[in-house]
Amino acid sequence: MFRKKELTEMSIQQAAFLKKIHLRNHIILCVQIALLVLFFGLWELAARQKWIDPFIFSQPSRMFSAMIQMLQDGTLIKHTGITLWETVVGFLLGTTLGTLIAILLWWSDFISDVMEPYLVILNSLPKTALAPIIIVWLGNNMTSIIATALMTSIIVTIMTVLGGFLEIDEDKIKLIRTFGGTKKQILTKVVLPASVPTIVNALKINVGLSFVGVIVGEFLVASAGLGYLIVYGSQIFKLDWVMLSVVLLAIMAALMYKSIVLLEKKILKWRE
Repeated sequence: MFRKKELTEMSIQQAAFLKKIHLRNHIILCVQIALLVLFFGLWELAARQKWIDPFIFSQPSRMFSAMIQMLQDGTLIKHTGITLWETVVGFLLGTTLGTLIAILLWWSDFISDVMEPYLVILNSLPKTALAPIIIVWLGNNMTSIIATALMTSIIVTIMTVLGGFLEIDEDKIKLIRTFGGTKKQILTKVVLPASVPTIVNALKINVGLSFVGVIVGEFLVASAGLGYLIVYGSQIFKLDWVMLSVVLLAIMAALMYKSIVLLEKKILKWRE
């Protein structure tokens, strides 16, 4: 009887706690949306009241009109689609190749020791400075833009994932070795499963880095894409195009990041 009563009280407390968490998350979302609406509202008000020059800073209503016009003629979908495709390809390549190279460096201490100073140097270099060289090597095409995005993200991925591999509890590895486990079994049974949060964090970082690489590449060589639209719009003083492109980049980055967060939740739920 007492046990049943105790379980009932615990269930009530748990329900109250979950309700409190849900309410907090709802409040956070409402505040985030309110801040966004306030920002665009103040921007529109400042432009209408001539506190800022709408020709230079644009304004939300002009950006919306430009978006409708570009949607009708198909140019916005074209530019957005190209940038999104280049970013996703660069993102997937950077994450995949970076993770595979990190596995190789973890597997061989000799290769890791040899490559360590080069990784440090490459990580300290501004990756976007290599973009003109890549363009000369690969030509004025989409491949150069994807390669720029790849170069921007791959070194960070290698160092992040490798750092996660090296932080795995040595006692777990020793336990596998004690029972005669091979290095491959250590990798697949201990290192990779324990490094899932690290790999997911690398994915989150790569979202922003991939966009940076793609936009830099489009600044230099593209004839289409949001980066091209930003450069071309600034040259002909179509600041509505420029600001609209920046807003679209922010939305795309937020959606990609949100997708990674949802993937992380599914992985954690599956692991439970």
